[in-house]
Amino acid sequence: MSEARIVLASASPRRKALLDQLGLQVEVMAVEIEEAVRSEETPSDYVARLADDKARAARARLTDDCVVIAADTVVVIDDVILGKPADRDAFIEMLGLLSGRTHAVLTGVSVSVGGRVRTAVSRTSVRFRNIALHEMEAYWESGEPKDKAGGYGIQGVGGIFVERLEGSYSGVVGLPLAETEQMLTGLGVDLWKCREGGAGCEDGADWR
Repeated sequence: MSEARIVLASASPRRKALLDQLGLQVEVMAVEIEEAVRSEETPSDYVARLADDKARAARARLTDDCVVIAADTVVVIDDVILGKPADRDAFIEMLGLLSGRTHAVLTGVSVSVGGRVRTAVSRTSVRFRNIALHEMEAYWESGEPKDKAGGYGIQGVGGIFVERLEGSYSGVVGLPLAETEQMLTGLGVDLWKCREGGAGCEDGADWR
């Protein structure tokens, strides 16, 4: 049997770092999918679809003995999905909406093992303190918000704005670790054996 490949269908360094934290050796594969929100699609349905599409797009380029993990994250307030800020003005508007209020962070995660795919959505409630305009401007100049959903990174400087969090911290960062491991375990992947250097994480026959 050949050694298993665990492939992360995302170019996000934050998701890669979370899997590294679990002691897993992961390959990164960026995929291109259509990310427009569909008519009458809820935020939860949207992130679940994007995660599923990413997993399937990666799977189409890989052999069945690879494990695929994909995810997508959005910030939601007043039923509005906040993506990555297009520019400084969009960022100031976003953080203004989040300042002093509670918002939701939804992360859809899909795992694919052999011909099977499982998808789940992690929902975390995040409360921000009041943020002064000069703080928003300084934060934008730091460069951190530019590639983050909702315009902030909780694992970085953006963490100073968080008063309270209920749910999955790793889900806010970009990959809910508990849900991810549970789904993989349900599909027969023993990540404890994978953490031991790959031995025992390669029995693709059992995965299918």
